[in-house]
Amino acid sequence: MSTRNLTLLTDLYQLTMMQGYFENDVNNHEVVFDLFYRNNPSGNGYAICCGLEQAIDYIKNLHFTDGDIEYLDSLNIFSKAFLEYLRSFKFTGDIDAIPEGTVVQPNEPLMRVKAPIFEAQFIETTLLNIINHQSLIATKAARVVRAAEEDTVLEFGLRRAQGPDAGIYGARAAVIGGCHATSNVLTGQMFNVPVAGTHAHSWVMSFDHEIDAFRAYAKLFPNKCILLVDTYDTLGQGVPNAIAVFDEMKAAGISMDSYGIRLDSGDLAYLSKQARRMLDDAGHEDAVISASCDLDEYLIADLKRQGAEISLWGVGTKLITSDDCPSFGGIYKLAAERKTGGEFIPKIKISDNPEKVTNPGIKKVLRIYDKTTGKLKVDLIALEEETIDTNQDLVVRDPKARWKKMKLKAGQYTVRELLVPIFRAGKCVYESPQVMDIRSYAKEELETLWDEYKRLINPASMPVDLSDDLYYLKERMLDAYKTE
Repeated sequence: MSTRNLTLLTDLYQLTMMQGYFENDVNNHEVVFDLFYRNNPSGNGYAICCGLEQAIDYIKNLHFTDGDIEYLDSLNIFSKAFLEYLRSFKFTGDIDAIPEGTVVQPNEPLMRVKAPIFEAQFIETTLLNIINHQSLIATKAARVVRAAEEDTVLEFGLRRAQGPDAGIYGARAAVIGGCHATSNVLTGQMFNVPVAGTHAHSWVMSFDHEIDAFRAYAKLFPNKCILLVDTYDTLGQGVPNAIAVFDEMKAAGISMDSYGIRLDSGDLAYLSKQARRMLDDAGHEDAVISASCDLDEYLIADLKRQGAEISLWGVGTKLITSDDCPSFGGIYKLAAERKTGGEFIPKIKISDNPEKVTNPGIKKVLRIYDKTTGKLKVDLIALEEETIDTNQDLVVRDPKARWKKMKLKAGQYTVRELLVPIFRAGKCVYESPQVMDIRSYAKEELETLWDEYKRLINPASMPVDLSDDLYYLKERMLDAYKTE
């Protein structure tokens, strides 16, 4: 799709607040906002951040057209002076973000926006819309792929996605999360990712006899011949007819690089085991058995435990919609403010719900690895100016239970800063990798996690600490508010 202007893809209150800043002459105050989330989706032990490329495109194309101004004027709630100001609006600030495909944890800034409050406030809704959706689907895909172990997983959900954008960008995120290909041809074209598919029941039903449908399909696609065998009678008719066609192809000397059957209904464990026996007995040991039918990570894992003879999984509805967890829950909160000529002042949001109390100040995320194994030890959310000397011992704590601590010995750990520059003074300074490269990077990221964090059910919680400076800043600000 051609680049779209998504400037008006926002909540009305962003514009009303902007007018308030404009009318009160505070629109040049510089602020810092953090985009983060509070809980991992689907009860997972991690999330995979995704959607940065589309967020960059949005910021690059941010402007109000004459038509936009005309529409806003028709609402009769905005002043002429404010609307005129919008004609020259563009993003002029800085953005740092964690690269797509990175494993992340709750409360870590996935994106940090430093800009005039007028600009930083306005982009909240659209950034959340983009990052929330793709991070959700990428994380769900990683769970599905893990359940399938070494098998191939295909994303098949376009027809069940919540509209074209969810189908397109959801498929993109699913591939980043680990899916090997998508059925979505437009996603394949836009992002140069593999596409895959077989045929529908209607193809079989359009022929007088099932075997004729199979023969016609095999003639068209001899090197990618996956036949759907459950239109009528899976074991009594479908599999035998598929075997007959495979026999004919082999007798004709046709090279069958990738062939097999697909099951889309019934007891997939039983049917796949019976079909495997039938295929093997007929000399087609290399034929693939694929399956679809409302699969998710739990069903795939259970089928694997039952010994299902399936090595290719087509996952649709429950992946593209993240059926068990339909939202990511990312939020965007003010962390610091600087008035003209002043210093940045940390800001904190206080709530009766402890988990909603924000971390103040301009922050960064430091990821600490075991130097020997390369495995992730802990993430540290720190203030921007803080550094870690790896030649010194490092003590990290659980911010919710400070008596729980871990000592990392000097020289036995490495540190990586996760946030990287994306925009500087409104100019993009970052080049997004290709989707398949992000997919490879995400796979490497997952390898840095201990298996305990990757369990589908009741995973261990990965340690995320606040630096001492940040922790005590937060405590001082909370105490100050309590005494006012």
